[in-house]
Amino acid sequence: MTKFEFNHLVNHHSVSLRSYALNFTKDAEDANDLVQDTMLKAITYYNKFKEGTNLKGWLFTIMKNTFINNYRRLVKTNTLITQSEDISSANLSYSATKNQAESKFVLGDIDKALSQLPEEYYVPFIRYFEGYKYHEIADMLEIPIGTVKTRIHVARGILKKYLKTYSKDIAIAEMA
Repeated sequence: MTKFEFNHLVNHHSVSLRSYALNFTKDAEDANDLVQDTMLKAITYYNKFKEGTNLKGWLFTIMKNTFINNYRRLVKTNTLITQSEDISSANLSYSATKNQAESKFVLGDIDKALSQLPEEYYVPFIRYFEGYKYHEIADMLEIPIGTVKTRIHVARGILKKYLKTYSKDIAIAEMA
């Protein structure tokens, strides 16, 4: 099957994909985005589709997994952000006095440590930090999933060495 024929078959299922997406998102615009992401992934990875199998089922599985991964990424992002009602006045005072100069130095050191990583470790680590799953990173970089895990592990070790001074500061702050 040529890529053109495959694209035509995928396009043929767009209406059923949209109604399936509405079950997940409950919003028309989000459903359209989900359909677009699904079709993009299907066309990008069309060589992984086995001809003679259920294309509609394959597309629905891609959509379901895309929705779940996006939801997990959103939850992970939202848990890192503290809502204004949750911040006590003591935390605001600590944050206001500590954030100005010290944060610039810390962020500078983190940027410097990240720039020291070889690219083969940097790219998988950053993708993982952005919320991508191991298998997604492996697909993007076209390397085995075990290699992705190893490179992320090695990157963490390198970063720990570069940022060793901060581990003592954190332990002292937690004890206080």
